[in-house]
Order: sequence, then structure tokens, then C-alpha cells
Amino acid sequence: MSNAIGERNVRERSGHMIDVMVVDDSAVVRQVIAAVLSQGGGFNVRTAADPLIAMSKMGQDRPDVIVLDLEMPRMDGVTFLRKIMASDNPIPVIVCSGVADQGSRQAITALEEGALAVIAKPKVGVRDFLHESAVTLIDAVRGAAQARLRRRTAANAPAMAVVPRLSADAVLPRKYVAAAIPSQRIVAIGASTGGTEALAHILQSLSPDCPGIVIVQHMPEGFTRAFAQRLDQICPIRVKEAENGDCVVPGQALIARGNSHLLVRRATERYIVQLNDGPLVSRHRPSVDVLFRSVAQSAGASGLGIILTGMGDDGADGLLEMKQTGARTIAQNERTCVVFGMPREAVERGAVNEVLPLHDIAGAVNAYV
Repeated sequence: MSNAIGERNVRERSGHMIDVMVVDDSAVVRQVIAAVLSQGGGFNVRTAADPLIAMSKMGQDRPDVIVLDLEMPRMDGVTFLRKIMASDNPIPVIVCSGVADQGSRQAITALEEGALAVIAKPKVGVRDFLHESAVTLIDAVRGAAQARLRRRTAANAPAMAVVPRLSADAVLPRKYVAAAIPSQRIVAIGASTGGTEALAHILQSLSPDCPGIVIVQHMPEGFTRAFAQRLDQICPIRVKEAENGDCVVPGQALIARGNSHLLVRRATERYIVQLNDGPLVSRHRPSVDVLFRSVAQSAGASGLGIILTGMGDDGADGLLEMKQTGARTIAQNERTCVVFGMPREAVERGAVNEVLPLHDIAGAVNAYV
């Protein structure tokens, strides 16, 4: 397949349309996704009913991004994804799937095989595809169009309402006085496009007695539990989806539940987490900005903030607030990012103490005791 398709034309960077291939056996879903992306502007959308049809079309004109279902006739989505990722010039893939348990497990496999993000599949028509979900889909595809991938080896729709862009103020008011410094250290990590792989790399390299960790990875509701369970199986520390009242303790990472903001609160000499269903912040729920602000207010100089690969600027302002309260802050460097968006914004706003390659971040966490 790689010989039949030419070098990638980075249309977005040259101001051209982003060419998207939607591969799904449901005609309704294909129509809905095409309609949503058309409303977003800047996309040229083609469709295919299964991977074999998609490969034929891709041989004639290579897309910038593929939106892929997982369960299809003739070839399943994960097998198709593996073929794409094994090519000399892999194409960014966004998985669009349901949120049933089985689908969640398949989606986690897809992320491990190189998919950049998982989006909840629209179940009916455009009218029932919530505006927030449409924003998520559009942003994910735009982010994927900017991604830098490496070859993997082995193995007539109603107008969409404009969703206002809110800051963390919509969920957690700003405090101008830093909290007192408690004895317990806490690490807060934010990630988006490409973050699932980056998080796995970091958490697998942590020591069992590392500081307590709280994480926001942009991911839809229903998938974060399966993602946390998978990490728990392969990492030396405990990893779980966060629940209201969970304590932040050494040797454990809590991952924000999809569709819920994650906040850290101070409870005497320990930290606990709270879930919040407030509005989208920086176009996301959960939002990294909300998490980072809560850590700035609760932990002050006892916090370590880390911003990883991802499109947009969610987390940049929150990381700056952490730094202003005395916390140490780290950004993943451009060379190791799939999309150097969120880290770049943080650096440009003066929110970062250190810029590190991915393989050095776990060491920095282990040393933060």
C-alpha cells in the first residue's frame, strides 16, 4: 500500500483543505461525520464502506486523515490500522467507535497500534450529535492532520451552534494567594493527541514509590476506564480511573474520567480528587487547565506540572498558574511530540521551567520526592 501512495501533502499547513477519508460500514454514520466536518470548514471528505474500498481509493489519492470504525465486514478496523501504521508513510488515524465495554477494549488496542484519538460514534443523525461532540471530532481531525508519525514495525445538516471557548474560571475561580506548602508532593500531567502512547511510556518507567499522580488525557467517556485498566496491567504503579473522593497517594496514578473535569482538593495533610461536570474549558472536558489550576491552588510549590503532546493550548494557562505558585513545570520537547501544540503554547507563555524529551520525563518524576 505504501508504494501506491505518494508523499503526504500537508494541506493544512499550506492553507488548503484537509482531505479526510471516513471508513465505516454504516451509511448513516458516514453521512453524519461528513456533515459535521463540512460544518467545521476546511475539510474535503470522502467515504468508504470498508477497508478494502478505502485502500483502493487511497491508492489514487492519499488522504491526510482517516476516521475509522473498528467493526466492519471483510477487514476489521484494527487490522486495517496495523497495515496503515506499518507503511513507509503512515496516515494519521482517528477511531470513531461506540462506548460499549467490548468497543472500549478494542479502542485501547487501536490506540496501542497507533491511532491518535478515540471519538464516540454518533448513534443517529446530525441533530442528535451533540455540539460538544462535534467540536471534539473537528478538533481531533485537525490535530491529526498536524501529527508527525513514524512507521510502526512488527506487529443537508442543521447549522451547528458555536460552542463558546471558556477558561478554567467557568469551573474553578482563580485564587490569587498560593496555598501553604504541604509535605506531600503531587504530579499533574496533561495530554491530548498522541498522549496515550506518551503516558504509557512515562508510567511504565516510574518507580513504585513515585509521587501521587493525577492525569487528564483528552478521551471520551467510556474509554478512560479501559485505558486506565490497560495501563494498570503494564505499569509498576497502580493506575485507575478517578472517582470522587479518591486520595492522591504515592505509587498511584488517577486518570480523569471522560466527560468530567478532574480537580484536586486539599484535605488536611492529603489530597483528594473531585469530579465536575461543568462546561467545556479550552474546548475540552476534562480540561488540563482545570486540573492544573486546582493543583496550583491546593499544592502550590509542592506540585510538578507536565504538559505533553497535543493540539491546541489546553493546559498552557494552568501550567503558568502552577509555575507562579512555585511548582516545577515541564513540557515535552518538539522532537518527541506527535503534535507540538500544547507544549509550544505553554513555552511561549513562559509557563515552563524545563523542556525535556519524552524518555527523560519519567526520571524527572522519580526524582521529585
